[in-house]
Amino acid sequence: MTDPALPAIDKSIDTRGLNCPLPILKAKKALAELVSGQVLEVISTDPGSLRDFQAFTKQTGHSLLHQSTSGSDHIHVLRHR
Repeated sequence: MTDPALPAIDKSIDTRGLNCPLPILKAKKALAELVSGQVLEVISTDPGSLRDFQAFTKQTGHSLLHQSTSGSDHIHVLRHR
């Protein structure tokens, strides 16, 4: 992802082909490996992931910096709390 308005991605995970709750669980595991302020990108094909990541960040205190859809890919960018 090369959007200049977004911070550099520290870690990216590909959860394409996985359905709820696996993209969230994999994101949770990846965030546990990051430190506060680092940025995680999650690529998913699960259409429900858009609302799932909105709910996940509200519940956990992580920041949802960006969401977009490109074809069947849904891209979520989160900042570790």
